[in-house]
Amino acid sequence: MTWTVKDKVCVVTGGNSGIGLSTAIGLARQGAKTVIVSRNLERGQAAVESVRTATGVTVDLVQGDLGSLATTRALAETLLERYPEIHVLVNNAGLWLAERTLTPDGLETTFAVNHLGPFLLTNLLLERLIASGPARIVNVSSAGHRQGKLKFDDLQAERGYGKVQAYCDSKLCNVLFTRELARRLEGTGVTTNALHPGVVNTNLGNKAPAPIKWFMKHFGSYVLTSPEKGARTSLHVATAPELDGVSGRYFKSSREVTPSRAARSDEDARRLWAVSEELAGLCAPLAG
Repeated sequence: MTWTVKDKVCVVTGGNSGIGLSTAIGLARQGAKTVIVSRNLERGQAAVESVRTATGVTVDLVQGDLGSLATTRALAETLLERYPEIHVLVNNAGLWLAERTLTPDGLETTFAVNHLGPFLLTNLLLERLIASGPARIVNVSSAGHRQGKLKFDDLQAERGYGKVQAYCDSKLCNVLFTRELARRLEGTGVTTNALHPGVVNTNLGNKAPAPIKWFMKHFGSYVLTSPEKGARTSLHVATAPELDGVSGRYFKSSREVTPSRAARSDEDARRLWAVSEELAGLCAPLAG
């Protein structure tokens, strides 16, 4: 049977604005039972109305926050309670912080929200996705992963925090996570791929330094891709029939491209998975 998202449950984290909202609109237009996950309930409700205005379709809203392990687990529990089947998970939510902050779990926030939250949520939903198969997991990364460097002895940036480097490191984690997840999902009917949406004019940089905010406000529309265009690759990876069985790949402009050398390290992908399992509380602490 040819893959289609019509009547399938498709969950989009960070679906209340930017690329996530445009992705939700695109999925709704294709007849998906779209679920927007939003940290802020009011903004989520506004997003639901935006989708209805754009498509005439009513989508679901689930309030959820990837900012801590407890809230991520609560989100997963809500999704599992409400949806007997889940066919598509778009891990879209992310942030970029100018200064180093910590989550309630004591983890560096950029790493925790951009990587560990999606890692945990995906793992908690994995059994449901497999049972609903065929299914797809879409991880929104960035070309910034090419500047990422995985420092296993300092994943929390305790020895120095750079806002750009922290973001790029987390996006490298997204691609490595996709690589190892694809290996583990072989033969299950669930595929997973990562992508670069383009340099998109969104609210991702709301907590960026003042000069960057000023530039984005005055010139962003001239040099950056619109959220609608940015969502095209997410939608392609989530919906394209020709990607049946394609897994562990990286896409840009709706085409498969080769990620960075660091992102192709099977050893680092496995090591990151093991460390992430421990940090997320999915396994016993690692020895040593």
